[in-house]
Amino acid sequence: MQLKDKVVVVTGAASGIGAAMARRFAREGARAVVVADRDGMGAEDVAAEFGGLGLRTDVTSEADLQHLIATTQSRFGAIDLFCSNAGVSIAGGPGLPDAAWQQVWNVNLMAHVHAARALLPAMLERGQGYLLQTASAAGLLSQFDAPYAVSKHAAVAFAEWLSISYASRGIKVSCLCPAGVDTPLLRAEPAQRLRLLSEGMVSADAVADAVIEGLDAERFLILPQPWIGEQLRRKVDDPDRWLRGMARWHDSVRKP
Repeated sequence: MQLKDKVVVVTGAASGIGAAMARRFAREGARAVVVADRDGMGAEDVAAEFGGLGLRTDVTSEADLQHLIATTQSRFGAIDLFCSNAGVSIAGGPGLPDAAWQQVWNVNLMAHVHAARALLPAMLERGQGYLLQTASAAGLLSQFDAPYAVSKHAAVAFAEWLSISYASRGIKVSCLCPAGVDTPLLRAEPAQRLRLLSEGMVSADAVADAVIEGLDAERFLILPQPWIGEQLRRKVDDPDRWLRGMARWHDSVRKP
């Protein structure tokens, strides 16, 4: 997919990966880039850099997503590329209250579901459209926090399902799965976790570069760090050995 003259929407785009993608799409010649985020002022600030449109959008609200899509279509016409990029993490495991699990689930998975629900009818009618779902390397491998890892696995599975179900009808799907990226979300991690998660860390701009390359190749999995693919192969080849290694990695944050 070439971005020139396309209409693009990016959620979670007031900072981090989303902002980097929005800026890069504009440089690639997109006709319109809509920057959506719960931080409405931040979205407007990013959009103002390149003459885009910034909209306050809470991706946990299906009504907000429908409004975002309808506003974009009324202002610019059909949406060519929709990037479901917003994400959130809460530290913990099974002991977290249901409300915390639900919050992460709503952002990391259901926002993708609600966006697809609103977008697909028009895309299918046109016989074309592109969905970019930001998941995480945690959706292919794992991570310290259970709600994040589980919801990101679900996001990858949903992206796979979309690709399988609609490829023959002109819908293209890519799933972005970065590992450590230098963003406010990563910098908020405790020191020991930050040390481990920072191994192989790349910039948000580097992720945006990988997205452009992946979209151009219409590749399903977009992996900004090549070692993610190698770890995935090891996981598939020998799950028990891979789990033992991951357990040692996980346990290392408990050591002084």
